Amino acid sequence: MHARLDGRAIAVMTLLCLLWGVQQVAIKLALADGLPPALQAGLRSLISSLLLIGWVGAREGIPGLLRLFRLDATWLPGLVLAALFGGEFLLYYAGLTRTSASRAVLFLYTAPFFVALGVHFFVPAERLGWRQVTGLLSAFLGVALAFADGIRGNGAGGTLNGDLLVLVAASMWAAVTVMVKAVKRLSGVSPAKILLYQLAGSVPILLGVALFKGEAGAIGRAGGVAYASLAYQSGVVAFASYLAWFWLVGHYPAGRLAAFSFLTPLFGMVAGIAVLHEPASLVLALALAAVALGLYLVNGPAPRKGRAEHGRDADRHAAAD
Repeated sequence: MHARLDGRAIAVMTLLCLLWGVQQVAIKLALADGLPPALQAGLRSLISSLLLIGWVGAREGIPGLLRLFRLDATWLPGLVLAALFGGEFLLYYAGLTRTSASRAVLFLYTAPFFVALGVHFFVPAERLGWRQVTGLLSAFLGVALAFADGIRGNGAGGTLNGDLLVLVAASMWAAVTVMVKAVKRLSGVSPAKILLYQLAGSVPILLGVALFKGEAGAIGRAGGVAYASLAYQSGVVAFASYLAWFWLVGHYPAGRLAAFSFLTPLFGMVAGIAVLHEPASLVLALALAAVALGLYLVNGPAPRKGRAEHGRDADRHAAAD
């Protein structure tokens, strides 16, 4: 384990933040090319699940697959994780039909602040310190500015309904993370199994909603851009980027890595403006800066006495999205 981040870790982590930030743009492109939200989210989870199963099989063989699918005491909280994950993506993809990618990435990355509040009450070892409280206040200011900008009609291509859908999706993402930290039956469970609960468990939810809404017919009508976007979301983001993240947290301090998350909404906003030509007001830029600062403060290095435990927890819950 490296004590500090070297150039390789910084480069990989910056690339991951870029990949995660651009995902909102990829979803918007697929929506515009005929792949509706629930169907797109369901196919993303299905493809990512198959890739994850294949990776575990190639790496660990039959014993690894048996451990992955073994029915144990984690099945009930695993179902709850699946329901939260499925609900998160239903709301998130629906929100992206009603708001811009630039605004969506801001509201989605309020999730770490919900996590900080949740663990304060449910994980006694992780009470909020002055740094986290300052980060929460900065994030609250950023969200308030963004909502005020939208209410005044300067919403940079967004609507209040879309913003709220993404904000609720962020709270559900946070609930997944808090569950993994707080539920004892999930402690020690491999990241692959926790990720599979979310991905595979959400497939019937998301595809069931897609069928109910009559979206299934879009499979044959969607264009090449939609499927290229789906490949990016499934193979690059939901599969490869999380494997890279797991490798990083296995070799470097997780707290220092998590502090880089402030880059993700910045990359997302720039991508929305550059690729989708979304308008961006000065107020939205200030809101994003406040949220990015809050992310840095909340995810910064933990106090020395709690740093080891913080790193172990970060290893476990890293696969939230």
